Amino acid sequence: MNVYTVAHALRRFRKYWKAYVIQSALAGLTVYLILLVLSLENAVVISALGASAFIVFARPFDLTARARNVIGSHLIGFVVGSLCALLPQTSTATTVGWYALAVGVSIFLMVVFYFQHPPAAATALGLAMRGCSEEMIIAVLTITLGLATAHFILKPHLRNLF
Repeated sequence: MNVYTVAHALRRFRKYWKAYVIQSALAGLTVYLILLVLSLENAVVISALGASAFIVFARPFDLTARARNVIGSHLIGFVVGSLCALLPQTSTATTVGWYALAVGVSIFLMVVFYFQHPPAAATALGLAMRGCSEEMIIAVLTITLGLATAHFILKPHLRNLF
């Protein structure tokens, strides 16, 4: 049987529906609490929060959901994006080039240092576009520490949903 069929997905949902509902609600609650603390002006970095929350709550036992990877990769994205924001943006082509460089270099460093968490590439892109500020530092730290803490506390009660 193909595990990607709708019938299989419905059987799996019927079997584990409570976990699906509870973990989705916990993800939403965690994101809500984090967003209460943050300024929505940092939406370009906050957007990575949704993808990170998906990984942490839908696949809590995956390598990419580990606190080390969530925190480490977003910090890499923060540093690389901040550095790329300092590069001269003389034209649209060079500006877009620096944004792309931020994503590429952050992916490279995440893989080299074994901090796999794909949504952190969005952090690099957001920082390259917006630049480093105190609010951005607070946003990245709040997102990463909030998700890592929720994962640590809730992991014994979670399961991989797919």
